[in-house]
Amino acid sequence: MQFEQALTDTVLLREARVGDAAALAEAHRRNREHLAPWDPERAPSFFEPAGQRAMLTARIASAAAGEQQPFHLMDGDRVVGTIALNQIVRGPLQKAAVGYWVDRERTGQGLAKAALAVVVDLAATVLRLHRLEASALPHNAGSRAVLAASGFEQYGTAPGYLRIAGEWREHVLYQRLLD
Repeated sequence: MQFEQALTDTVLLREARVGDAAALAEAHRRNREHLAPWDPERAPSFFEPAGQRAMLTARIASAAAGEQQPFHLMDGDRVVGTIALNQIVRGPLQKAAVGYWVDRERTGQGLAKAALAVVVDLAATVLRLHRLEASALPHNAGSRAVLAASGFEQYGTAPGYLRIAGEWREHVLYQRLLD
């Protein structure tokens, strides 16, 4: 998929590319402490260009197979966030899970909400999905506010849902029906 759309005067949302590996590794190093409370534990290779290149190669191949759609928020050549439609399921379900993060220096500027609006529209109009799902840690007030402001409804909680920061953590579950 060839896709890009301006989110602000300087930030562009576009599909992930293997050539972004060095910039993505640098973004993860720059945001290591910022993202640690919300992320799984990461191997040292995750923070290196070669590790990101391997991950991007796999994600882009999965995107070509219709299983996911990863995007980067770019400010010039700098990655300032990511958003992805993951676990795309076709057939009678027609759904995907959405996940995102924004650079610590760019939080509170509306980038997550703007990127989510674009991806929701893409999921509804281009991919023709019926449902998007998302989850957030109960104390992640920022992400929960973005989801609520973006039309996602809370529908439950899942104990021990994801292994985050080395522990199985409860998550609040959200959904948005697209049709």
